[in-house]
Amino acid sequence: MDIDGVFSGGGIKGLALIGAYEELESQGFTFNRVAGTSAGSIIAGFIAAGYSSQEMKNLFSQVPYESLLDSWKTWMPIPKQISKWIFLYWRLGLYRGKALEDWLREMLGAKGIYTFADLPKDSLKVVASDLSNGRLLVLPDDLVQYGIPIDSFPVARAIRMSCSIPYFFEPVKLKSLEGISVIVDGGVLSNFPMWIFVNNETKKKRPVVGVSLSYDLKEHPKHMIKNGIQLFNALFETMKEAHDSRYISRKHEKDIVFISAENYVSTDFQISEEKKDALIKLGRMKTKEFLKTWTY
Repeated sequence: MDIDGVFSGGGIKGLALIGAYEELESQGFTFNRVAGTSAGSIIAGFIAAGYSSQEMKNLFSQVPYESLLDSWKTWMPIPKQISKWIFLYWRLGLYRGKALEDWLREMLGAKGIYTFADLPKDSLKVVASDLSNGRLLVLPDDLVQYGIPIDSFPVARAIRMSCSIPYFFEPVKLKSLEGISVIVDGGVLSNFPMWIFVNNETKKKRPVVGVSLSYDLKEHPKHMIKNGIQLFNALFETMKEAHDSRYISRKHEKDIVFISAENYVSTDFQISEEKKDALIKLGRMKTKEFLKTWTY
């Protein structure tokens, strides 16, 4: 059965999305269109490129995650910890993000996907945030606003833009007729873009399943705010989830697989094989439970 799918952001926790995909695939569901933010954009992009869940599991089990963290180089004799803060100030990110984009390009290229012209029209949508213009971007659609041709734009670059975790990866600088725009992680403005395929303006073409790396709305715990760090964490999480939560709370909750992975750290690029497997199994288990009662 054909469905559309939406995958949320969540960094390394995104491995659970592979488990969700595996269960949906095993139950005979195939994706016609997919959308995602950050880690969800990687899974969505690989699905659109034609990767099966088993291929994806094999692929992600072989990824040297730490190699994706390409630190900046300096000729000055500066202690590593100090140099990181210097580059964070000047480059706006601890890591360059080039290694991530190169890896994405290689993996997509293995399936013959380089630009959006290589994908069926409207089969993939990824979300990013334009900080320069205070604008949410749905790629590739919104490239026309910048005078950039859609067909020739690299899919790997669009996903890299969606994955630019603030302060962690250097933002992508998008050059266009408007000048240079600083693009960061789509999760800043919409971490779970269910609204792309389900909204008041367009009728659903087929059933839509969302996979969210968060709590069910009724189970979401309150933020503990007793110091500056907790305040920042609560501020950032609210910023990521409030828009989407308001939309989901009104409708569509019955079409969403909620996978809370609170025991895992989104930026743990040194994650063990045991934890990788546990995340994938968690995603599959939650999706299996969801499908027992899902009506479409």
